[in-house]
Parts: sequence; structure tokens; C-alpha cells
Amino acid sequence: MTDRSDAADAADETPSIAPDALPERLQSGDSMTVLDVRDRDEFERWHLTGDGIEAVQIPHMKFIQAQATGDVPDLVTDLEEPILAVCGHGEASAHAVDLLRDAGIDAANLAGGMDAWADLYRVRELDVDAPARVLQYDRPSSGCLAYAIYSGGEAAVIDPLRAFADRYDADTTDRDAALTYAIDTHVHADHVSGVRALADRTDATAVVPDGATDRGLAFDAMTVEDGSTNPASHAQQDAVDELRIGDVTLTVLATPGHTTESISLRLEGGDSPILFTGDTLFLEGVGRPDLERGDDGAAAAAGQLYETLRNRLLEYPDETTIAPGHYSDAADPHEDGAYAARLGALRDRLDALSMDEAAFVAHATSDLPPRPSNYERIVAANLGLEDVDADTAFELELGPNNCAVAD
Repeated sequence: MTDRSDAADAADETPSIAPDALPERLQSGDSMTVLDVRDRDEFERWHLTGDGIEAVQIPHMKFIQAQATGDVPDLVTDLEEPILAVCGHGEASAHAVDLLRDAGIDAANLAGGMDAWADLYRVRELDVDAPARVLQYDRPSSGCLAYAIYSGGEAAVIDPLRAFADRYDADTTDRDAALTYAIDTHVHADHVSGVRALADRTDATAVVPDGATDRGLAFDAMTVEDGSTNPASHAQQDAVDELRIGDVTLTVLATPGHTTESISLRLEGGDSPILFTGDTLFLEGVGRPDLERGDDGAAAAAGQLYETLRNRLLEYPDETTIAPGHYSDAADPHEDGAYAARLGALRDRLDALSMDEAAFVAHATSDLPPRPSNYERIVAANLGLEDVDADTAFELELGPNNCAVAD
């Protein structure tokens, strides 16, 4: 019987695509069949998508049976080549690829499988005129974006993921900076937050929006609020409205709608400001309004989001850089690979930004994608209401974020 190490060695010898080469393949639009040999429930929960991608699920057991009968080609008769095979760890799919290639079929394996794809985390520097270095962290498997701001020997991370807390820590150390703040723009529903993990492993202060207290925040954190609002309306009277990082300042903007406590963060300086908009405004749409308040409250939340966009974010000049918290298959990156855009370009691109309120509410509450997997448990974990270990956290957040209303 072949043991796991033998299977892993065999997988290493199979023609493969590395996870870090996959994003460009998925974005290219070139036709490719993704053959997923995991069980049906795993496939339906989460699988590779993209323009030109046809995802097909054929369980590995069928390849084992076809190997015994010599019928492997019959399994993929209707599939177009090239074929990329995937599984959980890259071993079962490697076996399928070996059988397919022996039959003369153009096939390759996703090295390390979907676990390796979920572990891929890329970083790039935003090409912006700013008084600080701004790095964008990108998890292609889910479209989650985080940011690190470096100035004067200090750093802050916006919307960090728990799964990569060690990465932010190591990166700030490599850049001879002290991690001062770990900030969430809202209570996330698609991934487990890294603010507490970073506070535990570094000297960083965990920072959350003041309104998170109304949602049941159950851990110690600094709370921030918009200084232009009435502080008497907030649960935390000592919340601050600015965060100093080295020589620069992040200013807090209340941008509710996706959730009641959602904030954006403004970095001034250079030719124009940068707005870190969390899940309020994306390159391809706006934040969905139903995750916190459910179907019954979605219309009211959408109305609040309309006011946020119309009276707060769209008041900024066209040259303002929008740095969102997520992207989807529909988003086009900048030529340097970054997912950021000028506000003026989004005004021209997104119909939702020119709708009247009634049309916007209808748009934002209709034909929504499925809610993120396990979103209620993820919210509970991010509020500190449920403790989850690292393995459980990783499993909870696998899959697309589905936090946007596509334009």
C-alpha cells in the first residue's frame, strides 16, 4: 500500500502549476477545464472559478476504478483540454493527472492542492503619491485584501487576516518597523480577523470601530469613531478619531451600510488622499447590506449605504485612491497587479454610484450571491464571542468572500 509520503513524492514529479502562477491563469480568460477530484460537498462549497474556466467535479474514486478497468479516457471524453486537476492537498489530483497523461491527455496538477491555494498570500506596494509606504496584501483564493502602512519606523495593518498574522509580524520586523496598530474596518463575516492575534504576538494595539461594542464586542480593544459625528451617540465615549503612525495620520470616517459600525480610513498627503474603504466600496461594486441585519433589514441598510456613498465617499475628488477590502473575479487589477483605483474611474465604471436611492436599494438587495460560508460563526469569532483554534479558523473561512453587490 502506498503511504502518504510516497504519494507526496509522486505528486512532486507530476507536471504541475504552482499556486503563485495560478492567479494570472485565472485572470487571463484563456479556456481551461478545472477537474476537481474532491467529494461533491467540498466542490460545491468552494472551487476555482474565472473567465474561461469550466469547473467539473469527478471524484478521485472514479479514477481509481477506471484505472483498474482501463477506462480513464472515458471519464473526460467531454472535457476540453488543457485540464488542471485539483484536490485538497495535491496528491489525489496528481494521481488523476498521471493517468490522464498516460492516456495522451494534456493535464497538469495544482501543486499542493486547494490548501496551498488558500495559503497563497502576495504583497505589492501601491503606486501612489503618499507620505508613507502602502503595501497591499492579497489572498487570491478569497479576494481578501489587507494593507500595511509604514512611516517613521512604525507600521499599522488594516483588516489583517488571522491566518497570516505571522507574515505581518515578520514583514514589519524585516523592515525595521514597530507594528503599532492592527485595525479592522468592521466586524468581518468572511474571514477570521487577525487583530487580536497581532496584539498577542506583538506590541500592536487592536483597533475596532466603536459600533462593534453594540454588536457584542467581547475582548479588549481600542475603539475608534468618526470625529464629525456626535460622540454622545456612541457606546464608547473614549473612542478616538485619528491614529498616528510615524509621521502620518489615519482619520476615521463613519461609512455604515454594509454593517452598522463600518468605517473607512483616510490617509492624507501627496497629490490626493487614499481611502481604505473596507467592504463599503469595491472596484466592481458595493458592500452587500444583508449580512448583519438579514433579509428583513437589508433595505434599510442599503438606504444607509446609499447615504454613505452619496454624502461621504463621493464627496471626495476624482483623484482619490480607493483601496478596497476585497475583490472578485469581476475586478480588473491595475497594470502593476494592485487592486486599487481612482474614485473618478469608479464613478464612470459603476452604475450603482449614479442611481437614485430607490434604484440603488433595489439593486443592492436583489439577486445577492450566497452568504459567505460559516459567516455567523466567523462574526462570533471576530467579536470574541466564540473561541476557535487555528485549524478551525482556516476551515471556516475557506471559499469566496461574497461580501459585494456586483455592478
